Amino acid sequence: MYPYITCCLVFFFVLLSGCQKDNSQDYNLPQHSDIQVFFNHRHTGEKQYTDSYRKIQRPGDNLEAVIIEAINSAQVSIDVAVQEFQLPEIALALSKKKQQGVKIRVIVDNNYSRSWSDYSQQEIERLPARERDRYERYFQLIDANQDGNLSKEEIANRDALVILQNSDIPLIDDTADGSKGSGLMHHKFIIIDGKKIITGSANFTLSGIHGDFSNSKTQGNVNNLLKIHNAELAQLFTEEFDYMWGDGVAGSEDSQFGLDKPWRSSQTIRWNNTTITVQFSPTSKKKDWQLSTNGLIGKTLDNGIASINLALFVFSEQKLADILQEESEEGVKIKALIDKEFVFRDYSEGLDMLGVALSKNCKYEANNNPWRNPLETVGIADLPTGDKMHHKFATVNHDIVITGSHNWSNTANRNNDETLLIIQNETVAKHFLHEFNRLYRSAKVGVPKYLKNKILKQKKQCS
Repeated sequence: MYPYITCCLVFFFVLLSGCQKDNSQDYNLPQHSDIQVFFNHRHTGEKQYTDSYRKIQRPGDNLEAVIIEAINSAQVSIDVAVQEFQLPEIALALSKKKQQGVKIRVIVDNNYSRSWSDYSQQEIERLPARERDRYERYFQLIDANQDGNLSKEEIANRDALVILQNSDIPLIDDTADGSKGSGLMHHKFIIIDGKKIITGSANFTLSGIHGDFSNSKTQGNVNNLLKIHNAELAQLFTEEFDYMWGDGVAGSEDSQFGLDKPWRSSQTIRWNNTTITVQFSPTSKKKDWQLSTNGLIGKTLDNGIASINLALFVFSEQKLADILQEESEEGVKIKALIDKEFVFRDYSEGLDMLGVALSKNCKYEANNNPWRNPLETVGIADLPTGDKMHHKFATVNHDIVITGSHNWSNTANRNNDETLLIIQNETVAKHFLHEFNRLYRSAKVGVPKYLKNKILKQKKQCS
């Protein structure tokens, strides 16, 4: 009898240790047959890649290679809607497909539709600091031999927008409707042959995928990418694209961006043990918040039973924070990582979750609601200096993922062209849970000392 008990106890502790093991080395999570998930900061063990521009070997999935592979598979058509397009190898892949007779259309945001190589020296000198920094990063990307000059050959082969132009690939931005531009054309998706979608949080830029020339330690803003093979879902993306495209380049001003697009409710598709719900922003303030993309996020969060994990660039939607507070008080375990530039701003809902508040000129934001039972599980991921937490995802329980281009903000909800996806599939969710746990493992959570001091100082000044 005693040997039997001993064997059972050994088995129990082995099982327990297996359940508690550090899964950071789990590089081989199975992919769903129709939905593949990629992360540019994923820890991939011995599997690494060398980015084509900086020639730096680093861990993570090569998101640019995933995009190019999808482009290379196209036989009929490629539609691209991305806020910023800067990577020449993607442009060259599109150029090659154009030469093969594939129909290609590209939409970008108007702030990024003009090539930097088109700027005069006088214009460059007048740029504000942030834009000047963008120009310097562009210059380093195009300057292949790093001699401090841009030759015609370098511009022709390394400037993505010039490559598209020289290849006669039609491109429009969100001024094609005759306006000065929508809130932001913030989409990040590609449709291949009306059957496959590439989408996620990454812009097609060096800092969005690989890392910057000015800092060799950067690995790109932390982003995700999905490759989804479903013609019915692709048709919904094509509908969104067609509204924005109108009749294209040099046509009548019939493009529809932002609130000019017809509003569409969320659409749900079920196949292969998977449910995907998609909704495109924006939603007019005239419509009930529950019908908006943020409203859809709220409904999904209401499904939380065991856990909710947030990995967000920005979180400023009060109603979502209030829903999370209700979930937390009902026993749902909640953790959140927010980009360090936004997590402790006065409008951040990360502050509410931590039970604290910051004022602006001694005034708090409307409906501000620090939690009665604050969390200590909200904070900042430990990233290479210069990289941003650019994810826009959440996991709910063990099988639901909220993701897309959509930041959790009122601006994304009411003004921008955005994509929101709700995916219910345990295999897909495992990838996002693994990514969150990887980031959380070394994160700094709770209210930092400097913030506590700042709050005390504000209270004295404003009393």
